[in-house]
Amino acid sequence: MTDGSVAVLRRWHDSGGVWRVVGRRSGAVTVALYPCTGGEEVDRFTSADPDLIRFLGERHSSED
Repeated sequence: MTDGSVAVLRRWHDSGGVWRVVGRRSGAVTVALYPCTGGEEVDRFTSADPDLIRFLGERHSSED
């Protein structure tokens, strides 16, 4: 994801969606996107964007 991973998560959350960290490995994170109901996964992406990693910190989801 090259167009601002943090911006994507903020827009998703502002639209009522839920995001969850589904994987962390050295220098990268995988995030899954869910509808506002928290139902089935809509999409996911893996990124090594340092801004995203800082933004997520130790959080596991947008519900933290």
